[in-house]
Amino acid sequence: MGKLSPLQARKRRQRRIRGRVTGTADRPRLAVSRSNMRIYAQVIDDSRGHTVAAAASLEADLRGMTKAEAATEVGKRVAERAKAAGVDQVVFDRGGYKYHGRVKALADAARDAGLVF
Repeated sequence: MGKLSPLQARKRRQRRIRGRVTGTADRPRLAVSRSNMRIYAQVIDDSRGHTVAAAASLEADLRGMTKAEAATEVGKRVAERAKAAGVDQVVFDRGGYKYHGRVKALADAARDAGLVF
């Protein structure tokens, strides 16, 4: 087997994480996905296959911010929307990305806004 491309390596890490991390009704999964330009966060109840809350940096008022600022704002918004839906605790799914930079900024902002993980 040859060397993995960065995308293949991330997909492998993502599958390994998803094998251990699942969201339930009491404690849904906070899944993070990022591209070069945007960052997305969803609070997912895997037992029902239902998205409880979501936020993304493509919302109109977040355009024009730096990527780190947008990630922080997305973290705040997804936490507020999850709390409005009655969710206080989540499990964090970093999606195979390093817990660093924008992913860490989103997680810290969600914690500061009141989500427990």
